[in-house]
Amino acid sequence: MKKIPLSIYVKNNGQHKTAEELGLTQGAISKALRGGRKIFIDANSSGKVQAVEIRPFPFFSNSKRQKKDAHDDN
Repeated sequence: MKKIPLSIYVKNNGQHKTAEELGLTQGAISKALRGGRKIFIDANSSGKVQAVEIRPFPFFSNSKRQKKDAHDDN
């Protein structure tokens, strides 16, 4: 499988087509791009497309991180 950054895949195929291929809305693709998320598209030779996101483990959203940091300070 060939991994392609979401931004490049969208540049070549458009948000609407990318969303359709992944079973998402165009708005979800737009939000992922705006958020700068590390999402890659895996496209295999049969044309099946899937998305994979790379992020730290464990992952804390900003609100959870702030609560965790406040707790660690005590």
